[in-house]
Amino acid sequence: MKIVYKARDITEAHIVSGMLQTNGIEAHVGGHYLQGGIGDLAALDFANVQVADEDIDRARSLIAEYEKNCPD
Repeated sequence: MKIVYKARDITEAHIVSGMLQTNGIEAHVGGHYLQGGIGDLAALDFANVQVADEDIDRARSLIAEYEKNCPD
């Protein structure tokens, strides 16, 4: 599995993972435990979404559409 998306937080990672799964791509969210280990610091940039090697191109295409349609 390869990381195809680095999310701002765990919630966004799950949104992207759900979008990929809805489109038939098995996705895994990582970084759950890292977020809790940083104490009082802002819990950002620890969550990521991983997919199987054979799904990378399709996942990146779907993520590009997601990012294009998301407000900053």
